[in-house]
Amino acid sequence: MTTMIFRQRKPATLKNRILMIALLLLSGFGFAQSESKRSVHFNLEQKLAIQGYDPVAYFKQNKALKGKKELSVSHQGVVYNFSSAANKEAFLKSPAAYEPQYGGWCAFAMGDYGKKVEIDPETFKIVDGKLYLFYNAYFNNTLKSWNKDEDRLKKKADANWNKIIN
Repeated sequence: MTTMIFRQRKPATLKNRILMIALLLLSGFGFAQSESKRSVHFNLEQKLAIQGYDPVAYFKQNKALKGKKELSVSHQGVVYNFSSAANKEAFLKSPAAYEPQYGGWCAFAMGDYGKKVEIDPETFKIVDGKLYLFYNAYFNNTLKSWNKDEDRLKKKADANWNKIIN
């Protein structure tokens, strides 16, 4: 005959309950804080990124395509529009793969002097699977300047962006 012994589980103490609640609240606060940082530091117009252009189209169609409002997704406080349902699905599977670098600000300006400068969504470059956007107006196409010293500017832009978001 087998005898089974069951241990009675101790009820959670008040201290343990308070600790669990605190951890849950802090984890939620951390998410909200990072979402808030994105909203503050990303190049957005009423939470909309890339002036409504489809971030996946840069990669899949190799061109800048305007997205549609009815095909939009909010990702960590940032709204992206898509030109097709397929692009929207691709983004949902891997958002980080398609988001523009430096919060969607001009890559050249971020590298050259660490500033957030508006972009022309149709002036872009994909480097090592990352999307970089550039200012292009008034006879000043910063993509041309970026191409002349890309390695140095990219390192500086990475460092400058980390200072801004951290």
